[in-house]
Amino acid sequence: MSGSDSDKERIPRRPAPDFHDSEASMIGAVIEDGFLRVALDDANQYGPHAMIMLLIAVSSVTAFFLLIPSLF
Repeated sequence: MSGSDSDKERIPRRPAPDFHDSEASMIGAVIEDGFLRVALDDANQYGPHAMIMLLIAVSSVTAFFLLIPSLF
């Protein structure tokens, strides 16, 4: 590859989202910036933690709705 080929990307990268380090605890930082904003937009350093909490919530709701028909 020549130098000019590596400088030009086939798929341009999107700009990084706004990010700031929070001095609060994990729960405090998630509440401070908003749960969905932290989970989906990585507003602070606890984005992966908030995404796991969102995954647990969605999977719990899904399990509940799948369990309801078997009870009746």
